[in-house]
Amino acid sequence: MIHPPEPGPHDAPGFWLDRPDHRDWLAAEADRQFAFFRASLRRAGGFHTLGHDGQPLPDDTQELHTTTRLVHSYALGQLRGVAGAAEIVEHGMQYLQGHHRDKQFGGYVWALDGNGVSDGRKLAYGHVFVLLAGASALQAGHPDAGALIDDASTLLDRHFWEEEAGLYRDEWNRDWTPFSTYRGMNANMHGVEALLAAYEATGREGFLHQAGRILNFFTGRIAPEHGWRLPEHFTEHWHVDRTYSGDPMFRPAGTTPGHSFELGRLLLQYWDLIGRPADGAPDRARALIERALTDAWDAERGGIAYTLDFDGCVANSTRYWWPVTEAIGAVAMLLKLDRRIGDEDWYRRLWTFAARNFIDREFGGWFPTADRDVASTGPSFPGKPDIYHSVQAALFPLAPGLSRHFEGLQAES
Repeated sequence: MIHPPEPGPHDAPGFWLDRPDHRDWLAAEADRQFAFFRASLRRAGGFHTLGHDGQPLPDDTQELHTTTRLVHSYALGQLRGVAGAAEIVEHGMQYLQGHHRDKQFGGYVWALDGNGVSDGRKLAYGHVFVLLAGASALQAGHPDAGALIDDASTLLDRHFWEEEAGLYRDEWNRDWTPFSTYRGMNANMHGVEALLAAYEATGREGFLHQAGRILNFFTGRIAPEHGWRLPEHFTEHWHVDRTYSGDPMFRPAGTTPGHSFELGRLLLQYWDLIGRPADGAPDRARALIERALTDAWDAERGGIAYTLDFDGCVANSTRYWWPVTEAIGAVAMLLKLDRRIGDEDWYRRLWTFAARNFIDREFGGWFPTADRDVASTGPSFPGKPDIYHSVQAALFPLAPGLSRHFEGLQAES
């Protein structure tokens, strides 16, 4: 395998986004990832988790977000003209309908073990990724994607959307009976991602309207009230729950700066799609992004701390791959709006750290953490993380605007 060089010489003149050598590096990095994760395809149905060497792991568990993220990611690859991407999109679409789709109760189950249901919960987090998969597949031309969008959006509106709050509730049992009153930011943030993608794919204004309501709550109210940090967890009536501590990976205590990068980027995408009104959205997005960079960047070792407390002090210092990828995407969006030297410094710093600490130049893919030489303080991964975060870090800077338009960014082989 031919490895791309470093993302660029640190003292190169101009802005990296404008440099052909950096853009070539981004394209090569995206294509390396698409090549590595082709081995995820499991002929018996669904997808494998890959080990560090790119070989399938024996675990047969298939979670909904893994299936949908692979569909979404390879749909982006298909728009780029990546060879073999359409096969993986089709494979994932079939598995969604034939296995994750609950024929007894409706909706999409969270996890499968082979052909059996191992976790039948109905989660907003999973269902918004179904919508995202459908939206990206539709943009890539899949014939069943429109029906998937309709199904996912109907389920989200019927079971998860709380009209008075303008937000998604989180979870049900398999039979749609309640088992908790938890409300969270994460499912809503990815809901914005899916709703904006669905709007771009279909032009339906309802998707844009719902995304705006979610963003208004978190970026117009919650973030300004909390020093531009984003509380993750809420009570049934959408009051901040400062004492909550759940799953250490998906629902950790405190705040998660990586989500501030994502929500800041999504706010800019929404603002662009509604015609760039003079409503202060770019300033709010910048406040979120800059606060997270300032609080979470490890000044001694580099990288982004996983979680912070409510005052911005580091709670979990593990430096996972995905917050860095999301910071790259967010800072790239700021640079597309305004070529500021400070943003350029962050963009170079983030990519340089990622290239040196996460990209596996021997086997491909990205390592899940920069803390491989010491005992991690957070959850570990059995193999390589999925392609979703890291391939978007390479593709988003290449897109010509603030929205997800990848047509024309053709792969060379």
